[in-house]
Amino acid sequence: MNLKKEIEKLNTKKQELKNPELAEKQHKKGKLSAKERIDLLLDSNTFTELDAFVESRFSDFGMSQKKTSGDGVITGFGKIQNQQVYIYSQDFSKIGGSLGEMHSKKIVKIIELAQKTGCPVIGIIDSGGARIQEGISSLDGYAAIFKAMINGSGVIPQISIIVGPSAGGASYAPGLSDFVFMVDGIGQMYITGPEVIKSVTGEEISFNNLGGAATHCAKSGCSHFIFKNEQECFNSVKKLLSFLPQNNLEDPPTRKDFISEMLKTDNDKLIEIIPEQEEKGYEMKEIIYEIFDKNSFFETSANFATNVIVGFARLSGITVGIVANQTKLMAGTLDIDSSDKVARFVRFCDCFNIPLINLVDTPGYLPGSDQEHQGIIRHGAKVLYAYSEASVPKISLILRKAYGGAYIALASRLLGYDKVIAWPFAKIAVMGPKQAVKIIYRKEIIASDNPEELEKQKTQELTDKFLNPYQAAKLGQVDMIIDPKNTREILTKCLESLLNKRETRPPKKHGNMPL
Repeated sequence: MNLKKEIEKLNTKKQELKNPELAEKQHKKGKLSAKERIDLLLDSNTFTELDAFVESRFSDFGMSQKKTSGDGVITGFGKIQNQQVYIYSQDFSKIGGSLGEMHSKKIVKIIELAQKTGCPVIGIIDSGGARIQEGISSLDGYAAIFKAMINGSGVIPQISIIVGPSAGGASYAPGLSDFVFMVDGIGQMYITGPEVIKSVTGEEISFNNLGGAATHCAKSGCSHFIFKNEQECFNSVKKLLSFLPQNNLEDPPTRKDFISEMLKTDNDKLIEIIPEQEEKGYEMKEIIYEIFDKNSFFETSANFATNVIVGFARLSGITVGIVANQTKLMAGTLDIDSSDKVARFVRFCDCFNIPLINLVDTPGYLPGSDQEHQGIIRHGAKVLYAYSEASVPKISLILRKAYGGAYIALASRLLGYDKVIAWPFAKIAVMGPKQAVKIIYRKEIIASDNPEELEKQKTQELTDKFLNPYQAAKLGQVDMIIDPKNTREILTKCLESLLNKRETRPPKKHGNMPL
């Protein structure tokens, strides 16, 4: 055997795999090639490719070998900020990135290797969908991928990056992921395309309006992030991973920041953010910026269900998940979409040992026949289920008000919160004082010579006697009532005291979450 000749043959095959002509076709569409995306995301010179020479065992559909080698997807492993990850990147320049039998086997291998080694898995999606020529083998390929992803759910973080089409069954891979990133203008997800919709319903709609990044980030909630270009997208993926553990058996990384440590001193700015009038909203993100480590807040699903804020941050270097009511939008009420958003985020944090901190200021669940008819009871119950089921440290801070079912979901100790803290002007009750007075004193107000004055008087009495946090503190349902300027210090102490928390659950196959 001529060893040098065999090595030359190997190098020739590797060179053919690069095929700059195919990469150029991607560039003309304003897109990077599959390999360029991997190189942009991973640390330099850390990628190791697997199964580079895999090909479909079916017909090559009249195309040359160099256009089918790899079967339309590049798979392997590498590092992001020195953190080991497994990755696959679909190659639209080869067979349209379509999924066939071998294509799916490559992806399944990567997902299973990620689970075995306890590493995050990242899928870069740019695919025309099922490979029609391979028939049921293509459909079974999707089934194998979905099965592997479901097995890995809650074991390793799973991230999908949409930088091309993800049509039909292919869109369920992002749907099963923990987080979905999309690039505006080139990323699309839909079950049935515009042509099928037009033929069935007569509706005319563009690809972007149907399943573009803006649609899924703001309307459907199927995507968590939207970006102008691929570079920004990949940088954000790196930032997300900096908050996450490798797997469910590890704790999230801790990163101390010198400037943030200096900010442990009293903070009088918090009280200035809250308006005097209870009905007036404010920017909850300003509260987040003042409490948590400087520049550490990383919001997810920022454009969807904007009446609630969710995201990651650090408190004295410790990674936490934040759930907060955005009072300037819908008064911070919980509705159907925000309930789904909160429940999903809470369950992710619980999977990966990330403590939860709630910043509560809400009048309750959004009232209205539309919400009732669409199932606010079922969706709202998801929030109750997610928090009660979560065994990570759970801290709730009531800033201004916590009424009704939203109080139960976001701040009740009896639902399982470890620490409930309130600012001294917080109000905790079944409903707001004005609404309560109209129910409790309805007859007296009707019979009064001056109903407006009586209503005002009773509202003030009810507020002073029953809605203040000291009433809840007397019952042991509020652990601490604190000066707002000490919030960061108190939250840090509470968080540190709970890091070794251990909680067991009754043995069962699984619960039946109200989906």
